[in-house]
Amino acid sequence: MVYPSPLTPPPSRLRLLGLDPGLRVTGYGVIDKTGQKLSYVASGVVRTETGELPGRIKIIFDGVTEAIAQFKPDAAAIEKVFVNVNPQSTLLLGQARGAAIAALTAAGLPVFEYTALQVKQAVVGNGHADKQQVIHMVKRLLNLPGEPRPDSADALACAICHAHGGMGLAGLGSGLRRRAGRMS
Repeated sequence: MVYPSPLTPPPSRLRLLGLDPGLRVTGYGVIDKTGQKLSYVASGVVRTETGELPGRIKIIFDGVTEAIAQFKPDAAAIEKVFVNVNPQSTLLLGQARGAAIAALTAAGLPVFEYTALQVKQAVVGNGHADKQQVIHMVKRLLNLPGEPRPDSADALACAICHAHGGMGLAGLGSGLRRRAGRMS
């Protein structure tokens, strides 16, 4: 009789890149998920100078491309654009987000999108948490020695959201039903 080996292979590592897009500052955060354990790899920001929009879009594209080349993620999670009071701001944010998504897809990465509500729910347990609560929970979940900067914290939170949620809304919505196109 053949018995299974008591040695089980170690859980595989999944490297996730989270992005918090912005025209002035785009935050990025990289974490590893090994089994159920999350560990911090890196975080930072891509800053654009004031100037013409096409040049700023290129800086975002190049910055995200550089982060991909340096950290070699397996997948990416990015925050969805919300409709702002100011339509011009929403359009500009959408263009910055588009530059980041273009860099991700050009690198062949699968891209997963989450609303701010979903990110906060996954990280804090409250979809209406404030920025300081998100920063605090990112610090705790990743066992960081200090608090990350706000844009980096939001990007790390997006990566954590994906790590906790599996492959999209199905993982976040355990026990939830889809009713008229909405999760309830």
